[in-house]
Amino acid sequence: MRERNSMSTTELPTTREVPLNPKRAALLFIDVQNFCARRNGGEFKDVPDAEICGKYGYYFDRLKNVAIPNMRRLQVAFRAAGMEVLYTTIESLTRDGRDRSLDYKITGFNVPKGSWDGKVIDEIAPGDDEIVLPKSSSSVFVSTHIDYVLRNLGVKQLVLAGLVTDQCVESAVRDACDLGYLVTLVPDACATYSQDRHDNSLRVIKGYCRQVDTDALIDEIGRCSG
Repeated sequence: MRERNSMSTTELPTTREVPLNPKRAALLFIDVQNFCARRNGGEFKDVPDAEICGKYGYYFDRLKNVAIPNMRRLQVAFRAAGMEVLYTTIESLTRDGRDRSLDYKITGFNVPKGSWDGKVIDEIAPGDDEIVLPKSSSSVFVSTHIDYVLRNLGVKQLVLAGLVTDQCVESAVRDACDLGYLVTLVPDACATYSQDRHDNSLRVIKGYCRQVDTDALIDEIGRCSG
């Protein structure tokens, strides 16, 4: 009979405020792709210019001036420290999207397999040996085998950044927490459609993750890797 690997409660963390262990941490970018990060991406290509400037003006400004620059800095720091960088994108496993979740079918989201919309944006393009997982639901933990992959990689601490804060990012935070990962969210490397929505999401998921801005996390990585 196989022996059970027991662990006393004293060996388990008692707080989420645990610095990253470079041997056990990974960075996951969520939905930072042409479909929803580009003006001509599938989510916005039919939206009038006036609505882009009005309703979505905040979103595109934050992407350009805050979120994407910070994502690039995080990517560089994680790669330099030898930590895994992973990506998930909204992308169907089929061209017609028949495998999508019911929610995505109702919403009208279909990013066909292999399409430009499904590609990670050039600014943080994946490296040749980095993992990209296509998903067809809000949570990457529901419609991909990411939990299996992370456990095979030995990841216990998951750092999250991406789009949009109060939807797919928030879903990943909750699910990763419930599956036993220590989750770090990087708020200034995330974006949604208004500051109020962003701030409200950070408040409601505070109990699931620690929240560390880019500067502080890069400093932490430098100290932990040194």
